Amino acid sequence: MESNPKAIIQGKKIVVTGGAGFIGSNLCDKLIEMNNEIVCLDNFATGKRENIAHLLSNSRFKLIEGDIRNLEDCTKAVKGADYVLHQAALGSVPRSIKDPVTSNDVNVGGFLNMLVASRDAGVKRFVYAASSSTYGDSETLPKVEDKIGKPLSPYAITKYVNELYADVFSKTYGIETIGLRYFNVFGRRQDPNGAYAAVIPKFVKLLMNNESPVINGDGTFSRDFTYIDNVVQANVLSLFVTNKDAINTVYNVAFGERNTLMDLIRYLKEYLSDFDVKIKDVEVEHGPNRQGDIPHSLANIGKARILLNYNPQFSLQSGLKEAVKWYWENL
Repeated sequence: MESNPKAIIQGKKIVVTGGAGFIGSNLCDKLIEMNNEIVCLDNFATGKRENIAHLLSNSRFKLIEGDIRNLEDCTKAVKGADYVLHQAALGSVPRSIKDPVTSNDVNVGGFLNMLVASRDAGVKRFVYAASSSTYGDSETLPKVEDKIGKPLSPYAITKYVNELYADVFSKTYGIETIGLRYFNVFGRRQDPNGAYAAVIPKFVKLLMNNESPVINGDGTFSRDFTYIDNVVQANVLSLFVTNKDAINTVYNVAFGERNTLMDLIRYLKEYLSDFDVKIKDVEVEHGPNRQGDIPHSLANIGKARILLNYNPQFSLQSGLKEAVKWYWENL
């Protein structure tokens, strides 16, 4: 591994699709900090202008308001780019079950557009957000990259198709690709509002309002919750890794530890009660299990540790402390 990643990353032109989103905007911040030129492509379907408002006056940041479903927008964004970090997607398993056509148009059609545009522009490397949903009905724990099951939702299908397309493009056209299978990412700027809000920000907002969170099922389902800074680290490492064995493959991006939903609630109540003691007494309600949900998720992160030098710094608990503080100050 190179000893100084900043020397490798500085002065590059990097496209971040979905750059106004939760993960994308955090990537933009980090890469601007490392003295790169950033092009953010976003249609603000789920991204938010306030996530990038502080970057708009920066001469090294350019916003293109466009849609990855439009090849012309993709072509415009990647012109002269060294790297692409493809984060744009319609997330959420329930959303894909309700509207599989739009999820497919964005997540598959949009992904293919970005690959084609990147190939045609001579982009060196295409790093993309993959998903732990790809493991589907595989009951193996922990999850290892080369052992997957059948997808359990339209969303999971779209993310698996992304991996297949990336593999074909790397073999057929020579573009370097790296897929990062995110496991339940959380942290600052993750939206607590809307029908498809992720569980952590949704629970945080309810508890802050002294309202009861509703857990799907009995609370024993478990997840490998992954703090945003771990994900940013994995993306940056993917940009500058030079080992040929590390390229044109996929990686689990997680902390490598699982916690149940009841564990999650317990930590949230503990950390939020530092700001409002009444939160300790908020009751939890239980609802039915959610369609398309897998019972347990835990990543083996050995491959990323070895080939990317990935070394996640934030556990669920340390990440939650950071996230809770951010939500308390910003909601």
